[in-house]
Amino acid sequence: MSEVVLRGILGAPALLVPALMVGSWLGSAEERLKANDPSAAESEVAIASVAEDAYCTPKLKAIVRRVATACGLVGAAGRGCQPAVAKNVAQLSDEDFNALFRPLEDRARIVQFDADSVELDEGAKATVEKAWGDQRGASFFFVVARASPDGKTDHNEKLSAGRAQAVLDHLQRRFDDPDIAKQVGLLWLGEDFAQLDEAFCGWQRSRPSECTAKEINRSAFVAWIDCAI
Repeated sequence: MSEVVLRGILGAPALLVPALMVGSWLGSAEERLKANDPSAAESEVAIASVAEDAYCTPKLKAIVRRVATACGLVGAAGRGCQPAVAKNVAQLSDEDFNALFRPLEDRARIVQFDADSVELDEGAKATVEKAWGDQRGASFFFVVARASPDGKTDHNEKLSAGRAQAVLDHLQRRFDDPDIAKQVGLLWLGEDFAQLDEAFCGWQRSRPSECTAKEINRSAFVAWIDCAI
């Protein structure tokens, strides 16, 4: 049996749960987006409890608002986070989407993964915990996961979904707080939207090793967002 086939067989169970979750999550998230388009008017719910930083532009606020609605983070029901397809939520071009997050360079962290893997290594776990600890009074935590363009598009979408979920799972196991899911917004980008360029290799990463375009996109961007919406 070849090494490639064997790796595929061994990796299948790790991807099975995220793959099953994707379908059910998408349905409920898209229904909420259709029922309540938050881009039409300002929400009365304040997501941040401190003064806004300069990066809280109207476009970023619009994305935070859409994600908060799709994830069930807005409203008294406290339904917790449900991921949505990032392209539909962001409603921006690849370049514009990534540009929104550049002002977060000093605060955000990039959690890196092995190829074809959704497992957090020790460095990744420590990076997630550091990002979570840098709350500064904010109440909305973004996790934006990606995959490199290797392999099939649908497989890479499942990979990025699994990577986003891995971050949330680790936070819940590490801190044992039932309210964590109500603070975390998950987006997965797969390989076909908002790929990072090598300039992002200079950001705070979970791995100090050499960084290429493929490696930086096997990742999850994590940061608290201090924007009131």
